[in-house]
Amino acid sequence: MKTPILGSSYVARSVNAADSRMVNLFPEMVPDGGKEPAFLQRAPGLRLVGAVGDGPIRGMWRFGDFLYVASGGKLYRVDANFAATELGLINGSGPVSMSDNGVQLFVACNPDAFIYNASTGAFAQVTDPDFPGAVTVGYLDGYFVFNEPNSQRFWVTSLNDGASVDPLDFASAEANPDDVVSLMVSHREVWLFGNNSIEVWYNAGLADFPLARIQGAVLEFGCQAPYSVAKMDNSLFWLGADARGSGVVYRSNGYNAQRISTHAVEWQIQQYAVTNDALAYTYQQDGHSFYVLIFPTAQATWVFDVSTGAWHERAYWDGVEFRRHRSNCQANFAGRIVVGDWEGNELYAFDLTTYADNGETQRWLRSWRALPMGQNTLKRTAQHSLQLDCESGVGAATVDSYFILTENNLFLTTESDDLLLTNDISPDVGSNPQV
Repeated sequence: MKTPILGSSYVARSVNAADSRMVNLFPEMVPDGGKEPAFLQRAPGLRLVGAVGDGPIRGMWRFGDFLYVASGGKLYRVDANFAATELGLINGSGPVSMSDNGVQLFVACNPDAFIYNASTGAFAQVTDPDFPGAVTVGYLDGYFVFNEPNSQRFWVTSLNDGASVDPLDFASAEANPDDVVSLMVSHREVWLFGNNSIEVWYNAGLADFPLARIQGAVLEFGCQAPYSVAKMDNSLFWLGADARGSGVVYRSNGYNAQRISTHAVEWQIQQYAVTNDALAYTYQQDGHSFYVLIFPTAQATWVFDVSTGAWHERAYWDGVEFRRHRSNCQANFAGRIVVGDWEGNELYAFDLTTYADNGETQRWLRSWRALPMGQNTLKRTAQHSLQLDCESGVGAATVDSYFILTENNLFLTTESDDLLLTNDISPDVGSNPQV
């Protein structure tokens, strides 16, 4: 018989119903003519490309020929060889939001903001007396757009000048009486994410305040974590919340919210003591578009693959247990998918031919029910062999691999320091392992 190794992470509230994990692996579909309809691809390893400041890496933004990196309490400019130049001091310790207008880089540190002028090299804090503070920032038609902390208000800066703010250049998202916690500019529209609702504005070219709300573009779904909002595949993704509950992941579909999380993912999120610190980024590699949702306090990382609609986990193996993935933010720079370390000052490239995380073991895990759904007849059977079809030749020159059979699980492991694999096959319920 064939055992259903393909699939996604789905550990249900009742493990009797489903106990399937996928850590540092994701399925890839094979078109007609392939050996099988799909296979399991290993998540990219982390290849060190540089180190910036003292860390942690709080945010990155590609602007012109350089990568701008917020590391610890400073902002740096990084060239294509990953040599870093310090630009100045920034405040705070959490994630930062960045955007540029072609000349200026706006860095929102919640509440303070900073401007770097790429033409003059000047770097300074925004000190306009009318500046109310900024949580997240975007760019639209010459304006920087940002949301004021703990408020329904959002603002635009002066045209082509992020350091100047007119005291009347603000509006309020008032379709619902909730604060704007985050914003994102997508397709020349400003999406304002509140605690319980979302509304969409556009540049109407009005004289006093240029933006106006799109009539009917109000979603009765809110945002649980300001930095969980990310853009990909002509959609926006975020961790949702509203008056009825929280812990559901959505993507935009026109001016509607489409649920993409599964009951299993939502149940896992509900177990976390803190979720409003979640942050996210998106990236594309080999045609897969990924939404990476990180829960720092819970030490968990969930990844949604748009191409398959499947969820899997990413994790860093600390020698004892899985912890949150090392990445904290992402940028496409110098022909690489670059991510920054959440704890240190390292910059890594996502590399599918690197089988370690910065020289450390990258362990993967796949656990699933041994029998396909609906095929457990509750009759004892004996299987005298197991065949695992996998590609070899990418680990150490000589690797001893072996199976370990316990009462309830079958493990495949190797003794290579470079490639340590663990595969857990959980049998159907009962005293009889169905493998």
